[in-house]
Formats: sequence, structure tokens, C-alpha cells
Amino acid sequence: MSKNWSSTLRLPKSTLPRDRPRPLPTQHKEYIKKCADDLYKWQAANRPADDTFLLHDGPPYANGSLHAGHALNKILKDIIIRTKVQQGWDCHGLPIELKAVSTEEGRTMTPHAIRQAARSLAAKTVLEQMDSFRTYAVMSDWENRWTTMDMAFEINQLRLFQKMVSRGLIYRKFKPVYWSPSSGTALAEAELEYNEAHISKSAYVRFPITKDSARIPGLEGFTGNLYAVIWTTTPWTLPANRAIAVHDDLLYHAVRVGDDAYLVAEGGLERVAKVLMGEEGTPEILATVPGSQLTQLQYVNPLQGKSAAPQPFIHGPFVTPDSGSGLVHCAPGHGFDDYLLCKDLGIPVSAPVDNDGIFTEEAYPDDPSRLKGIPVLEGGSAAVLELFKDNVLNVHKYKHKYPYDWRTKKPIIIRATAQWFADVDNIKELALKALEEVKFVPESGRSRLEAFVKGRSEWCISRQRAWGVPIPALYDANGDAVMTEKTIEHIISVIQERGTDAWWSDDPHDPVWIPASLRGKGPFTRGRDTMDVWFDSGSSWTQTDRQADVYLEGSDQHRGWFQSSLLTRVAAMAVQSPTANGTTNAVGLSPFKTLITHGFTLDKAGKKMSKSLGNIISADQVMDGSLLPPLKVRNKDRDPNAPPPKDALGPDALRLWVASSDYTSDIVLGEPVLKTIHQSLTKYRTIIKMLTGSMEQSARAAPLTALDHIALVQLKDAMVEIERHYQNYEFNKAFSSLNRWIANDLSAFYLEALKDRLYCADGGGVLEPIFMGFLRMLAPITPVLVEEAWEHRPAWMKEDPSILHPLHQLYNSPLIDSSRLSYDEGVLRKDIPVLMETHAAIKAASELARRGKVLGSSLGCSVVIKAPKDSKALSVLQKYKDELDTMFVVSSVDLGGAIEGEPAWKYVQDFEMGGHGCQAWVLPPKDHKCPRCWRFVAPAEDSLCVRCEDVVGEGVQ
Repeated sequence: MSKNWSSTLRLPKSTLPRDRPRPLPTQHKEYIKKCADDLYKWQAANRPADDTFLLHDGPPYANGSLHAGHALNKILKDIIIRTKVQQGWDCHGLPIELKAVSTEEGRTMTPHAIRQAARSLAAKTVLEQMDSFRTYAVMSDWENRWTTMDMAFEINQLRLFQKMVSRGLIYRKFKPVYWSPSSGTALAEAELEYNEAHISKSAYVRFPITKDSARIPGLEGFTGNLYAVIWTTTPWTLPANRAIAVHDDLLYHAVRVGDDAYLVAEGGLERVAKVLMGEEGTPEILATVPGSQLTQLQYVNPLQGKSAAPQPFIHGPFVTPDSGSGLVHCAPGHGFDDYLLCKDLGIPVSAPVDNDGIFTEEAYPDDPSRLKGIPVLEGGSAAVLELFKDNVLNVHKYKHKYPYDWRTKKPIIIRATAQWFADVDNIKELALKALEEVKFVPESGRSRLEAFVKGRSEWCISRQRAWGVPIPALYDANGDAVMTEKTIEHIISVIQERGTDAWWSDDPHDPVWIPASLRGKGPFTRGRDTMDVWFDSGSSWTQTDRQADVYLEGSDQHRGWFQSSLLTRVAAMAVQSPTANGTTNAVGLSPFKTLITHGFTLDKAGKKMSKSLGNIISADQVMDGSLLPPLKVRNKDRDPNAPPPKDALGPDALRLWVASSDYTSDIVLGEPVLKTIHQSLTKYRTIIKMLTGSMEQSARAAPLTALDHIALVQLKDAMVEIERHYQNYEFNKAFSSLNRWIANDLSAFYLEALKDRLYCADGGGVLEPIFMGFLRMLAPITPVLVEEAWEHRPAWMKEDPSILHPLHQLYNSPLIDSSRLSYDEGVLRKDIPVLMETHAAIKAASELARRGKVLGSSLGCSVVIKAPKDSKALSVLQKYKDELDTMFVVSSVDLGGAIEGEPAWKYVQDFEMGGHGCQAWVLPPKDHKCPRCWRFVAPAEDSLCVRCEDVVGEGVQ
């Protein structure tokens, strides 16, 4: 009768819970505290003070709850450096103010009341965001956080601004800027987004030419009216028209239509003829002249009033015949190219539109009531075209790309106003030079950031809002600004005493704000403009005394924070010429050494997440299991009145999603992705459970086999490869390498081969080094799991104070005492490929036997390896012949011998090694099955094998 040998086996005994795949949600908080908050304090006290790594964290807007994109950003940073980081929130800017007060409320509230509401919202949201970040197991010095609304930050920012003023880089000018009627403020390019499907009311209109048209060759005898045809997608800008641009080198036709004639570029004739004459009409060309001759002409803008002077035709280098008529309507108050062109010719700038995007009475002098009060974007174009009457040739809808306010999601306009600007032209070359020293991840980010810098000549830094850092300007009775290094110094001293809110709340005529040098020279008032939010966040480098190792944000920050940080630092620190060797790195002109950008989050359909689509996923939904099907509950445990339980994945799932994704492009988040993450986490946990249940203290003294040495080499290689990926910020490659090591080397090879020794023999092996190495590799991406694994380590490890917590260990510190290693690693590395190839061939042959339904467990076979006597394969295998059955998890291995007799079954797998053909034969076992270890090495049925007899002895019945 067979005996029960299970009590003699060393089966794994782990305290890691068996009935669930991850910690209970109630335990997450405890583990997060240990692996984040406590770890931060430990490293601050223990890390070398002279070897620091600084990741400068871009301050996020404190204007609402967090979503998966925020988690992506913060977790990437936490993976890069789980050490001390400067942590901050960007608390100035429109999102805070617009959420704190509605548009209508804002019109009736005082600036001081707006600032109070915005500050209160920002402070509340900072705490809410901080709590959310902590749930992701992101570690930081949360209690000593800084925000851009802190007094110290504001003073640093004003000092930076003062330095730029002293260098002549700040000036005020009346010129076109991006203007948001919905926000009531000027915007920078970085505050725009583009709607590809915007629909404009477009029109072809004509302007009557007044000067003698007979000067044009071919029109000497023409007696009709001559008109210039223009096409515009913004008819509301026609009241501000001050010139018509043509290109000197283009040819223009005078085309007869009835008694009149129209000027149109040769390249646009076919297009415009359809407007003038319909599809079937054939235009009669009266004259053809170069654009240079048209600049002798003048025309009348009907909207300028009866007494208005004629307006000129001018050469415009940007004019092409590719769209419209080849004659371009120029409104220097509503267009950047128009402004630059007209400024050089002394043509006046007009923009009869107020801060709310509404026509003023200057829009139509003859009858101001016809346009005054009409929003230019809502009825403005229709009202203007109605005034043009017969001069409107065609009106049609036009779909095109158009800029929108990124906060309000409403269209903006270009409008000339008096604004403050930073001179980018003067520092552009230095900024580009500084970027030569920067590493970009991905490299494509370099050309993107360079393009934004190259394409910028100035930066509109003033905003017409109450919440933010004030532009420290004083204005005299004529409205002229006074702002010098000394006046700013005085204003800073008052702010240090009274705070920035006092700039708005103090009496407008309070003399304390006026420096002594200006007193008695007339009344002065404080300006009401604030600095651009990108100037706020771009000043954050002043919070550190060194160049940051890494900046990391979304790819949209090439035109935002990355650029503003670069420009402000170069403006404040640059010697206005490169150093002698042509570099700028000596003074750390760039605020960052490495610049990393990530993509945006997409839903499972590949669509960008947005509120309008309703597909935004919060980080909490990932962690609480909302995105996965509910767990199946056994009928006997099921409460019919309770909803099905969610599969709460916890913070490690969120972090593993980030780590497994190629963040350099857009990242998909949805059920299919999370199922894959769930499988990986379950696999990690299963291995940890096996390791924590099988590690024996006695293994430290047990001899190491060749199998153990191979496992250590494979572990070492995996750790080196994964460390390289971490250092290169290639976290998805680290994730893949880790999973490949687990699947191929650890699970399918070493643990499978070690089970017999673990369960049935001395319990030796190198599980402890593998456990420690595994946790070191997991530490940056799944710290909660590492903390839980450490919590459930064997009791003997808990009692040994010399064993450091894996989160405290140096990644490359030794995992095993080198004196225990008896194999030459160099020789072993050359032999491992032979052993792995042979192993693969045996597995392939075994699979054939299983398909033939003659083999179950691989232990149920013997193996014969046939290889030429002089082959490398045979010589290598001979070295390890005593361990081959254990390595390959079979009952016996014969090398180079013949197959005796005619076995009941046999299967073969051919393989090649070193140019020699080899064969792996799988045959029935030679001996009987040992009832304890299940190897077929027992001398008789139901009897133990020799090894098991030695282990068990005579005491077991």
C-alpha cells in the first residue's frame, strides 16, 4: 500500500494572502506611507549630500481634480527619481480665476475680491491634488511644498522680471496680439489650441479705386469703374482695413464685367471669374500689369466714412495667388503680417474692438450705432457685409483651422492693444545655443522646441486679469508707463511689507507705492496688468540654486513651460555672447540637462480624452477597478442585495500602466490594456508568494550548483539590462525585459528545475538573491507590491537586522557573497547557450510526446542527446552531466549513447550547435516512479529513490 509522503515535503509556506491577487484597499494607505512618505524621510537622512539628482517638477495648475494624464505625468517622474524633488503647483493663471468666479460675477467684483476667491480655490485644490498624488505612491516632501502664489516665489519672479528690465528686454507697445473675448485678456501662442473644423463666414468684396486708372497700360480709354477684389475669412476686420497688399512680381489682370473692371491676380483669375461671372462666364482681359504698377493706385474703404482719405496699394512679400484674388486686405490692427508691413510704411493702426470683442463706435464713423455693441465673432461679419451692400460679391461658409482659447474653448481674435512684451529676438541665438547641450527624450523634441524658439521674436507677457503677479509699472497722467530697475526695487520692497494683494486693494493714490525719485512729478497710478501664467511657471527655476538634471512634461510644453523656462533663464543669466569655446553650458544657460516629453492619454478606441467626448478616465477608476468587469463571486458567498465587487487594482496597476507604455507617443488606457497589466501584477505576486514561502535560512550555507550559478548570471544580466533602460528613461523596455526574464529564465527554467531540490531535498538554491534582485527591479514601478512583499518575508529574515529593506538597498550592491561562487563566470557564459539550446530541443521533443498522448510530466521520460564526439555541444554537456537531469527536469540524461532496444515510444528534435547537427531523443523512463519526488529513479514500484530514502530516513510510515 502506498504511503502519504506529503508531510515530508518542504512545500511553500508564505503569509502572503492566498485568496486575493493584491492587498486590500484598506492596506494600500499603510503600504503607501511606508514606500513613499517614510522612504522619502529615510533617503533625505541617508543619501549622500554631495551626489544629488534634481528633477524639477513643472507646477501643475491647481484648478481642478486629476485625471489619468496627471497620473501619467507624476508617476513617470516618480519612476525616474524616488528621491527628493522640488514639488509645486502653478497657482496663477486664468483657470483658477475663471473657476473661482463666473464671467458675469467677475465684471462686478473688485480685483481684490477676485484674488481672494482665486487664492481660496487654489489653496483648496492644492491640498486635493496633493492627496491624489499620494494615492499613486508618489513620494515627495509634501509638507514643505511650494506654490507660485507663495510670497517667496513671487519675489523671485519679480527679481527675475527686474533683471530683464535692466537688460532692456521688456518693453510696451501698441500692436496686435492674440485676444480672447471669452477671457477678456491677451494670450500667448502657448495658450492657444487650434480647431481644425472652424467655420467662418467668408466673402469676396470689392473696393472702388479712386486714382486715375488710365495710368495702367491697356486702360487708357476705359471709362467704367475699376475695383480691387479681395477675399477675407474675417469680414468683421474690414472696418480696420488700411491698405491692400499686392506682390510686385505677380501679374494682375483688369477683367471686364459689364461696364466695370476688376483687378485680380493672374493665378487667381479662374477662381475669381466664377464669383464675378458664374460657372459659364468667360472673362475679358482688358490689361495685364505687374503688381509693382498697382502701387500707384489708391482706393476707398466705404466703412471709413465719407470724409476718409483714399488708401494705398502696397507691396506685400507674403502675397501669393494660391487663394483668394491675389490682392490682400490689410488690417494692421488685426493681423501680425499686416502690422509689420504697415508699420514700416507709417500706415496707422486701428482696432475698433473692445476687451469683450465688441465693436466700438469707431468701427463705422458715419453711423456708429450700426456696428457699436455687436460682438465681432457673433454677428459682426454679417453686420459689416450688410454695410458693404453692392460691394459684396459673394458670401460663403469656409471650414479652416482657427485658434481657440485653450481654457474657455472659444475662438479668439487678433487685436491691437497696448501690451508688455519680452524681447526674444535679442536672446534667441543664445537660447538655441544652450539647447545644443541638452539631451532630448525622444530626440524629436529637439527640433520641436527649436522651431518654437526660432519662430518667436517677442513674447506678450501682460494679461488683463486680477489674479497673478503684477507687472510693476506706474503710469503718469498721459498713460505713459514708468518702469525702471529702481522703481521696481521700490515696488518689491512695498510688496515684501504688504503682499501682492495690496497692489490691487490699496487706494489708487496711496503714495507709498511711488518711489521718492518720482514724488512731486505728477500723479502716478499703479498698472492693472498681471504677468503671463507662463512667465509665472517659467520662473520656477529660480527656486533652485542649480541646473536641473531633468524636466519632464507633456509634449504641449515645448511651446509652454519648456520654452518659457528656457527664455527666462537665458534672459536673466546669459552673458550676451557665447563663451570662447562656443558653448553656453559653463553657466548652465538651459534650466535643464535632459528634457523628456510624454504623449497624451487616449481611450481604448484611440481617441484623445476630452470633456466634450465624455471619455476622460480618472486615475481612481484605474485603481478601484471600475474599468474592469466585476469579480465573480461564488454563489455561496454572494450577497444578492450587494453590487458585484470591483477588482480594485490599486496604485501599482496605475504605475505599471505608465511603466509599460511607450510614453514618447500617445498612450491608450482602457479595459484591454488593464487586463494585460492585471496579468503581469498577478504573475509578480505569484512569484513573490512562491519565493517568500520557499526561502530557507539554511540555503545560505548550502552548496551552489551549476543551475544556481546559471540563475545568478541570468539575474545579473536582467538587472544590468533593466538598469540601462531605467537610466535611458525607457521604462517600457525595462518592463518588457523584466517580464522576459520572469517568463524565460526564472519561471520556465530555474524555478521549474529547482522545485525538486526545494520541496524534496535540502531546500537550497539562490532564492534569496533572486528575491532581492527581483524587488530591486520592481521598486521604481510597483513600490506598493515591494512593500507588501517585504512585509511577508520569512520570519528568519525579519529577525536579521543586517538585511536591508529592498527600497533602501543600492541597486548594484552584491546579492550574494562572492566566496560562495565556485564556477568561472566567463566559462559559464560560453556554456549557457549550449545548455539553453539543448533544453529547448528537449522541451520540443517532449511536446511531441505529449501530443502523442504518451507523456504527461516531463519527469516521465528519459533523454538521450546525440552529438558528434568532437562537437562543442558534447564537451559542454559532459561538464554538467551530473546536473543535466535536474536542469532539464527529466528523470535521466544520457550523452552520445545509442538508444537501447526498441522503446515503447520515442520522439526526436533535431538542433544545431556550433555547426554540428545534434538530436534530443525523448524516451520512456528507465526506472520506477518515486512516490515522494515523482522522478522515475526508484529501484522498484512504490519504493523511494535513494535520495528520498536518505532525506526521509526510517521514521516515516
